[in-house]
Amino acid sequence: MTVAHILTSKPNEIISLKPSATLLEVSQLLAERRIGAILLINDDDSIAGIISERDLVRAMSKHGTEAVGLKAETFMTRELITCRPEDTTDQVMAIMTQGRVRHLPVMSESKLAGFISIGDVVKHRIAEVEREAEEMKRYISG
Repeated sequence: MTVAHILTSKPNEIISLKPSATLLEVSQLLAERRIGAILLINDDDSIAGIISERDLVRAMSKHGTEAVGLKAETFMTRELITCRPEDTTDQVMAIMTQGRVRHLPVMSESKLAGFISIGDVVKHRIAEVEREAEEMKRYISG
């Protein structure tokens, strides 16, 4: 199964904010949408970075309650690890494991094509394994 297949089963919406958003705005959107990370998108639609729950925890531990008013761009991850639509679930799991990340922008020809999480990948990988097991049962039972 490929990343392209995962993207077809997800809503086409990419949830994002501007890098100038406050950490309060980031945390509110994460909670509201029940997600673990948000892409921060510049005015020219390029990706500035990613901010995750981990980044919020680090900001709070360093700045306490004052962190809520600080800008997301201060704490975002700028050097992105990405994947491509043609990557397989196994390749993406390896990328996430090596990079120690749980969210990946999907890039196609230098353009943002989507955003996937480890949850998306695991969900599809489990479905794939269950489908293979069912096919094996049918094959064995003839």
